[in-house]
Amino acid sequence: MMRMKEFYKILLLVAIMPVISCSTDETEPSQPENPDTPGETPSQFQYTYSQTADSLQVSLKKNYSGSQTTYIQNNTGNTTFHYWPNAHVLHVLIDAYKRTGDNEYADRANSLLEGIKVMNGGTYNNVFNDDMLWLGNSSMRAYVATGDEAYLNVAIELWDIIKTSWSDDIFGGGITWKQDTPYQKNAVSNGPATVLTMRLYDATGNEQYLEWAKKIYEWEKETLVDPYSGLVWDNISMQNGEEVINRDWIFTYNIGTWIGSGLKLYQATGDQEYLDDAILSARSMTTSFKLTTNGIMRDEGQGDGGLFKGILVRYLTQLIMEPDVPAEDSEYLADFMQTNAETAYKKAIKRPEMFFNSGWTSRPGNNTDLTTQLSGMMLIEAAALLDSEGYFD
Repeated sequence: MMRMKEFYKILLLVAIMPVISCSTDETEPSQPENPDTPGETPSQFQYTYSQTADSLQVSLKKNYSGSQTTYIQNNTGNTTFHYWPNAHVLHVLIDAYKRTGDNEYADRANSLLEGIKVMNGGTYNNVFNDDMLWLGNSSMRAYVATGDEAYLNVAIELWDIIKTSWSDDIFGGGITWKQDTPYQKNAVSNGPATVLTMRLYDATGNEQYLEWAKKIYEWEKETLVDPYSGLVWDNISMQNGEEVINRDWIFTYNIGTWIGSGLKLYQATGDQEYLDDAILSARSMTTSFKLTTNGIMRDEGQGDGGLFKGILVRYLTQLIMEPDVPAEDSEYLADFMQTNAETAYKKAIKRPEMFFNSGWTSRPGNNTDLTTQLSGMMLIEAAALLDSEGYFD
């Protein structure tokens, strides 16, 4: 049987063949050279993920910076502020800070946290529970990375608001998608809630956070997770007086936070079932036609969908690096990530501007949304980490 590593390398070769054989863009060589070190011959090719991550960070600051130290919708003049992508900008700034140790990133993260509050009308409260959950999670990562308790305080404040949207009497539990939609509960408002409460538990030792995490996890598993594949259905809602689960919508970001939920509960409790759940879901994702195409994470468009893959990348990377994951599974998932990273590195970045495409097998057009750019940045930051830790060949 062909090893999966060999399988993914064949997929990658197939993916880049059109560029090698029929490229008409004079800026692209007929045989790919390293875009970060022009002039290298193919035999000398190296994926310089860390340098590319630096270049993407420069592009983010240059092309997406808006007022109040927040970030705007796209690179073509739309200056609209959106809460949840800015929460993920905080993530990528912390990625860069952890990778480089450069205090500029920590300073920008600190300014961004305050800027989000200003742009949101002087409050962190938002009708969308998932928006607040994204910010709560990135704030906790910033707290762990910097030790600044302002981040911890924001995360606690947000969770105290979010938890009021849990109800036992509707669908047997779960957190609503929005504060004003009691009859719709989504994976995106529950997976990130498990991750956030586990981060709060890790930081404070407060058992109430752990109990919340277990309760939310069990509800999501029983309600929105396919018991056979581990794939995650998007939501449950009330329609014409009946409970309806939307099994048609399966997105990368929902399976990402589900993987993160199981991993963090395993790390805290040692309960093997949590880790097994995460591995099952991760493996199923790599071959699901709803989530991948020829071994590459699917193009889910720009707008909100542009950010979905980056969220999966973040939690899949954490699973790969968990020492208790069996070597066979870790290597398989690392090969999948390497194939995606190498394909996107060569094919999805518009240089020298350093703009990412929503699909990782072709260059972007003129417009790249902030959401799309962030997914690409998360991929390259993850690749830099996995490569430096020896998970890539």
